[in-house]
Amino acid sequence: MKITLNGETREVDGEPSLFDLLAAAGYHDKRVAVEINRRIVPKSTHAEVRVREGDRIEIVHAIGGG
Repeated sequence: MKITLNGETREVDGEPSLFDLLAAAGYHDKRVAVEINRRIVPKSTHAEVRVREGDRIEIVHAIGGG
């Protein structure tokens, strides 16, 4: 199925959980905020939320500094 991830169209297999998608995209150990179709998804639900055909997903990676 096709989704849009950070503005780029991507093909993914099946209906992965958001957690699985983040892991596949290299964000599994990073502090991120995620929005699906303009709705913020709480981190506590990432394993339950399924990615669906046509979803628009934005991932914002927190970078520390000082």
